[in-house]
Amino acid sequence: MDAGSAPYNPRTVEEVFRDFKGRRAGMIKALTTDVEEFFNQCDPEKENLCLYGFPSEQWEVNLPADEVPPELPEPALGINFARDGMQEKDWLSLVAVHSDAWLLAVAFYFGARFGFDKNDRRRLFNMINDLPTIFEVVTGTAKKQVKEKSGANHSSNKSKPNSKARGSESQSKYTKSMQIKEEEDGLEEEDEDEHGETLCGACGENYASDEFWICCDICEKWFHGKCVKITPARAEHIKQYKCPSCSNKRARP
Repeated sequence: MDAGSAPYNPRTVEEVFRDFKGRRAGMIKALTTDVEEFFNQCDPEKENLCLYGFPSEQWEVNLPADEVPPELPEPALGINFARDGMQEKDWLSLVAVHSDAWLLAVAFYFGARFGFDKNDRRRLFNMINDLPTIFEVVTGTAKKQVKEKSGANHSSNKSKPNSKARGSESQSKYTKSMQIKEEEDGLEEEDEDEHGETLCGACGENYASDEFWICCDICEKWFHGKCVKITPARAEHIKQYKCPSCSNKRARP
């Protein structure tokens, strides 16, 4: 089902983990930044549909594979049937849970197929477990966990600066002044560790100081600029930024 590409069989722990991250990123896109398109494709009037994630970080809603048994474990079947029978956020959370289960099934299928021993399986699981689950990203649980951890370490500080966007090339005067103050107070290293725990609301990856980020003024989630197609230059002219999910929130028929 990999979008017409040749069969891909990762054989090492690192290759399986890369495969896992690519599929995970694609499914997170479907459930966050591309949520309106995903919602529309999951028409309950259609046949049983599945959400697939690909190593290329793309996603697809499609019918299940015809072959029995399939080449890879199959995602949850018929996710479209529940779309209009529950609240949208609950439906997306349910799809996220099934997506997490499928990703683990695929990763450990590769592990079993290519003879990973106990140590390899443990290492693979630990690498996977260091990432927030799709469910945690979609529901905002991952962000809450980061805030709680940050709160324990910084009882008097906020979890992140109140700037519109951050990055090495485009920082507001407020952010720069904050950095100067932190350096004077000897807190720069501590603050950098804190920001490193901030997760992108689209791909779920950690903050990096050399990347441009922007915060949604509605849900207060942070995003890589590249994930939401916002450049530093464009951010300078945005008075109130709404992420794709907040922009698409409206009454569903």
